[in-house]
Order: sequence, then C-alpha cells, then structure tokens
Amino acid sequence: QVQLVDSGGGSVESGGSLTLSCVVSGYTYSGYCMGWFRQAPGKEREGVAVIDSDGRKIYADSVKGRFTISRDNAKNTLYLQMNSLRPEDTAMYYCATGLSGYCSGSLSKYEYNDWGQGTQVTVSS
Repeated sequence: QVQLVDSGGGSVESGGSLTLSCVVSGYTYSGYCMGWFRQAPGKEREGVAVIDSDGRKIYADSVKGRFTISRDNAKNTLYLQMNSLRPEDTAMYYCATGLSGYCSGSLSKYEYNDWGQGTQVTVSS
C-alpha cells in the first residue's frame, strides 16, 4: 500500500522560507517521477515542481528561482525548499507520485496517481 505523508507547512511573512517534506512508503520510490502541487481555495490544483528518477527538475514559471525540489532516495523523502515566499504562494501543498520514472513538462495533476494528505502554507503580506 502506497503512503505519502506531507509535512513542513506553516505561516510565514512575505519573504520568508519554508521546507516541505514528503515521506513515501509502500513502493520503490527511487524509480518514479515525484512532484509537488498546490491548491488555493476556489482554484484548480496546479503543478509547482517535479523531479524524475534521474534527478531532472521542472518548475512552474511562478516559482522558478525561488523554490527548489530535491529527493533523497535513501530516505524515501521528497523535499521542497521555498524561499522568498509571497502571499500568492498561500495554498495547500501536496506531494504526488508519477506513473513512471519520467516527468513530462506539463506539470499536469492527471499524470500523478498517489497523493499525500497535504500541508498548509500561509504567507502574510
């Protein structure tokens, strides 16, 4: 049984930083594309950053230069380092597993099939 547990969210002021973590269990984590997504109230879930099994990373334009995705295969853990946070980054953040080791550039939620429970990030101005 695949299980993803997100953590690390919180409330920060604009310009602050947070690091999210996602611990994965129940399958061979290292062989799959992994991603971070977010959903603000009243909006669609959108892709933030993904990393494939070879470590190739893709970012949404809105977070390039501010967020960094990484993975530690030995710990079965996915990370999202978020710097220079803005109020528009406020959302529930979810980690997810892809369907293969390859991440497409679309950042589409439909290409991911297992999800964490989410961790809330709130950025005040």
